[in-house]
Amino acid sequence: MPRSDDKTLYVLPDGTEALLDGTCGEPFSILGRHNAGAVDIVRVFYPDARRVRLVIRRTQGGWAERAMRRIDDTGLYVGYVPAGASYRLRITWADGVEETEDPYAFPALLSERELELFSSGRATGLDRIMGAHPMQVDAVAGVRFAVWAPHARRVSVIGDFNIWDGRRHPMRLRPDVGIWEIFIPGLGPGERYKYEILDAQGRIVPHKSDPFARQAEIPPATASVIGTSGDLPWTDEVWMRDRARRQADNAPITIYALHAPSWRRPKGDPALTMSWDELAAALVPHVQAAGFTHAGFLPVMEHPTGWSWGGVPLGLFCPSARHGPPDGFGRLVDACHGVGIGVILDWIPDRLPPDLHGIACFDGTALYEHPHPRPHDRSAAEGTPLSCNLGRPEVRGFLIASALMWLEHYHVDGLRVDLRGCAAEHRDEIAAFMRELNMAIAQRVPDALVIASGGLPGSGITMPVERGGYGFSFEWNRATPCGLRTYLEHDPQWRGQHHGEIIAQSAQAFSEKYILCHSHAETAHATPSLLSRFPGDAWRRHATLRIYLSFLWAWPGKKLAFMGQEFAPDIAWNPDGQLPWETADLSLAAGTRRMAGDLNRLYRACPALHRGDCVPGGFAWVIADDMTNSVFAWMRHDPDNAPVLIMCNMTPEVRHDYHVGVPHEGYWHEIFNSDAIAYGGSGVGNGGGVQSRPYAIHGHGHACVLTLPPLGVLYLSMARVGS
Repeated sequence: MPRSDDKTLYVLPDGTEALLDGTCGEPFSILGRHNAGAVDIVRVFYPDARRVRLVIRRTQGGWAERAMRRIDDTGLYVGYVPAGASYRLRITWADGVEETEDPYAFPALLSERELELFSSGRATGLDRIMGAHPMQVDAVAGVRFAVWAPHARRVSVIGDFNIWDGRRHPMRLRPDVGIWEIFIPGLGPGERYKYEILDAQGRIVPHKSDPFARQAEIPPATASVIGTSGDLPWTDEVWMRDRARRQADNAPITIYALHAPSWRRPKGDPALTMSWDELAAALVPHVQAAGFTHAGFLPVMEHPTGWSWGGVPLGLFCPSARHGPPDGFGRLVDACHGVGIGVILDWIPDRLPPDLHGIACFDGTALYEHPHPRPHDRSAAEGTPLSCNLGRPEVRGFLIASALMWLEHYHVDGLRVDLRGCAAEHRDEIAAFMRELNMAIAQRVPDALVIASGGLPGSGITMPVERGGYGFSFEWNRATPCGLRTYLEHDPQWRGQHHGEIIAQSAQAFSEKYILCHSHAETAHATPSLLSRFPGDAWRRHATLRIYLSFLWAWPGKKLAFMGQEFAPDIAWNPDGQLPWETADLSLAAGTRRMAGDLNRLYRACPALHRGDCVPGGFAWVIADDMTNSVFAWMRHDPDNAPVLIMCNMTPEVRHDYHVGVPHEGYWHEIFNSDAIAYGGSGVGNGGGVQSRPYAIHGHGHACVLTLPPLGVLYLSMARVGS
């Protein structure tokens, strides 16, 4: 063994000065273990330590300690161990002693195959490769960090564990792909961390949260948090087994869309937010009682404070800490599945926030985003989103990994892909990416829903990719609900002049597979509430809202209602407040709420109302030309079940002895009446049903003579509900 005063042991290698001043991009060439024949020289850098000692495993068993020499006042310590011997570090700080393994004694952990897949955008389970992951290496527990910053000169992990000092844990660069990695022993879940990045010009960019973080601090704090590893404790085997059937084109799908923070506030306090577990306790019974098949969440990903509803995500891999730890979100999904409710998330792949602690200008360049002015030259308060650079395979892989993570790790049942912020000049990139995304989901999670919400050029949105389409399960249809709303905003005496606007909607009803929706964007802030847009006194406005809902629930297409529409709020949605629950039990609101639940249950119970949602044979006009009376009638069909006749009287006048053609002789049950007294209506109807008469009208050989209620919708069928 060499003598401890052998000066050759303490000769510092080239690059040490850069390490000391925080500009070294190759810390493993200096720190850690380096063989010198019979011994390994060990160098460590702890500028705030009082002393550092080596704890060396003896060949005959046990441990021995040896002092390390501090090199001047640099914070660099040098010692030696027998070649290949195991060692730990005993560090004396001002407030105690720490014993730990040396982070720079561990080899690179990412395989060449993983690096190759990352750079090509094809990495399976990319979220398990990148980011911060607790693991054991050679029986040593710690956390492996990996981050993509190809243009950086130096990247370090910083956190409470190293007093946010970027000199303490500089990372190893894998130069072929621009990934930096390090294994830090002794760390575990719950630790806060960020990345300190020195850009190519030698400037430290604002400290960055981890793009792949699974957990984050509660905003406005901005650090990432090391999450737990492993799967969540699921109890939803029955749901997952049956999910493909529940989400098929011919299944009844009704979505209750909500913004989780403003659905309900604890004690009504706008400063408070329900936890994921509190939402599970309150929201799940509400959605179940209302008869919806799915809960659809506006983005739950971590997002900036102040100017975003979550539509410009900061953390594409972590549920917002505003509602508690990520495991709580998993319990919410599990609770939904336990009562037969699916979960759909809004997912935003085409824009990023300009917040300086996020992905923007991550390594000093436009890395994830298209080139733009440097973020620190503009005000983040503008809230101007950046466009993702989908021309880079690494960015596409990052986004696809996010989508698959929500579907696989959190058992989410579908994603509503919001593309409305897509810049026109990037449409081709978006189109190619959407096909790639949908092919990946179809391969990995074939029973998941992927829903488009606009922004794509051309047709074929819901056509399979192999047939030249985009491969989505469904597309949002805002045109039909908006067209109906506009029609109903007219005074009833003039609605006949706009009759053709409703008829025109049927021409496009099957051009794609649709979900009919009145979205949150048409309900927020200065936008009037849906109820307040309709003319007349309170009774007429509520009756018109009942027409709106019952018309859409009978129209071909799956259904989506934004939170609150089930009890007809008279004020606009305020994302900083909560729904006006104090009005939900008032007479007319309670009637609408009861009707919405009955519509959902009827839609599920009558195959003719849902099985033909996506096929032209499921719909046929019966009366499309009665502009004088503003009456519409159509039939919903299913080959194996009784058809349902829908009658809509768009005026406040009762229509007596109204003749309508039907395809079959027999008794037609009145299975739904939006004017029922229980719903707040006047109770005008047909006493439970009518017997058809044998004469030809409207192309059918039989007719029913009906009383049409004022501002009312009737559903009639020869089968009783549930029979």
